[in-house]
Amino acid sequence: MYQDDMKNEIRALLKERNGILLAHNYMRDEVQEIADITGDSLGLSVEAAKTSASVIVFCGVHFMAESASILAPDKTVLLPRLDAGCPMADMVTVPALQEMKRRHPGVPVVTYVNSSAAVKANSDICCTSANAVKVVKSLAAPEIIFVPDRNLGRYVARFTDKTFHFWDGYCPTHERLKPEAVLRLKKENPGALFICHPECNPEVEALADHVCSTTGMYDFCKKSPANRFIIGTEAGILYKLQKESPDKEFILASPALVCPNMKLTSLEDILAALQSMAPVIKVPEEVREPAKLALDRMLAIPRD
Repeated sequence: MYQDDMKNEIRALLKERNGILLAHNYMRDEVQEIADITGDSLGLSVEAAKTSASVIVFCGVHFMAESASILAPDKTVLLPRLDAGCPMADMVTVPALQEMKRRHPGVPVVTYVNSSAAVKANSDICCTSANAVKVVKSLAAPEIIFVPDRNLGRYVARFTDKTFHFWDGYCPTHERLKPEAVLRLKKENPGALFICHPECNPEVEALADHVCSTTGMYDFCKKSPANRFIIGTEAGILYKLQKESPDKEFILASPALVCPNMKLTSLEDILAALQSMAPVIKVPEEVREPAKLALDRMLAIPRD
């Protein structure tokens, strides 16, 4: 079946099923192209909770579909590729987190949304890459446990005097970006601004003109008077950057910035999920309720 035929059939099935298609910013271009909404993981889950659709097709990785199920328990959440996981989310387990909590009694756990529902359920509050600084500052405690991304944690620690206990997790894709690659590109492209995600390591962040979330990158590039940017995050972001700012040039900081899990979901997978109404992601209530509490505490913090 040709791509256009598949896209038409997907859209027809979405209408028939009262469905909505959500795609993360790192998805394949053709998946982002037909999505109803594109965005970061939590933003998409919040949209999922708001929608009147009864079926949510989440084009992302497993923890993202779980977040949609946590916030929209009355809806059917489909994850087209059940094997689309997140290595960083897999680096933290509930027993290991509980052991860390025992070592630091009474210290609140701040958990990045890039984590499983079960880990969220054992946390005090969640955060995103965009609001992590604000979340940490909202806590009265002088110490925090930060899970699972050590790089995001170290970035946040620069903006507060709290004591951090870092989980030793990281995003393998962002970790592959090395300072040498950035320095070479900056030399080859004088005047280009380097922007990177806080999941990058501190040595890379130190070279950045701006460090922000994927949503922050779209806003920064649209508003900036600069017309050339070196992009330090997963390659999928280039689709929307180029679409929103066609007169500007975007250079991927490294060919290694491709997440194999984010690239698993194809149009064929989406079509098959809608045809079979599977795989369904459903978070059990005993996990969903405490996980939702951690998300709700985050969402209650006023935005700028």
